[in-house]
Amino acid sequence: MSVMTELQNVRSSPKSSGSKRDRVAYVFLIPWLIGLVGITLGPMLASLILAFTDYNLLQAPQFIGLDNFIEMASDKRLANSLQVTFTYVFVSVPLQLIIALLVAVLLDRGLRGLSIYRSIFYLPSLLGSSVAVAILWRQMFGADGLVNQLLAFVGIHDAPGWVTDPSTALGTIILLNVWTFGAPMIIFVAGLRQIPEMYYEAAEIDGAGRWTRFRRITLPLLSPIVFFNLVLQLIGAFQSFTQAFVVSGGNGGPADSTMFYSLYLYQQGFNQFNMGYAAALAWLLFVIIGAFTAINFIASKYWVFYDN
Repeated sequence: MSVMTELQNVRSSPKSSGSKRDRVAYVFLIPWLIGLVGITLGPMLASLILAFTDYNLLQAPQFIGLDNFIEMASDKRLANSLQVTFTYVFVSVPLQLIIALLVAVLLDRGLRGLSIYRSIFYLPSLLGSSVAVAILWRQMFGADGLVNQLLAFVGIHDAPGWVTDPSTALGTIILLNVWTFGAPMIIFVAGLRQIPEMYYEAAEIDGAGRWTRFRRITLPLLSPIVFFNLVLQLIGAFQSFTQAFVVSGGNGGPADSTMFYSLYLYQQGFNQFNMGYAAALAWLLFVIIGAFTAINFIASKYWVFYDN
């Protein structure tokens, strides 16, 4: 029986059993269930098994127990990639959210052409993770790039090559991530629109200034949105790959200063064909992201305010 026939039967009989409606729902869910099993759960299970093997794509996997995880403890490049990734996450995510919130507050003041401003600010979020923008970023911050040309124009001639200097290379990628503040900004704007105006009016009558109204009304009522954006951006930042891969030319340089965790995982799997070790690294990343997400949910009890 076709799906349309099932739907017609359900509509024609108001007292149709719940099981009939359930069958229709399951039919529509089949493509999603196939994707969940075939694209998500299946590969996850396969990588979990491979994490306990020595596998190089050319020979059959050899079971080695916990050796891959033990090897991690003495892997200095892994330790460096963790340090680079944590620096990137804990610097870029707060900066990105702060700028997104400030811009959202400014846009919430009823400016003319608000939709145009929102589109302009949102555009970098669509392009920021693309290969094209990463290439553009590398050209802009190169030794002869646009940034150094502008600095030379104002009399600064000894500026470094920002993406080729180990002390500044990571900073340029952090700046690229901060620049893509459009997505959290749009969510902040939507949240600000949900705060009742009467709270601000009552506070203004009581003599509260702008900063006090922002601190006492906006931030507490917007805290669920801040929490949502924080979790979302944190998970995304831990998985950052494209910017570091393109800007560094795929090697995490200079001097491993942009060796992100996901880039190191890619190198292990697809450059050195050490698939077993790469699978173990993937599961370590999964645990790290899960742990920080859990910490955020636990901590949210102390600073996120829900109206109900």
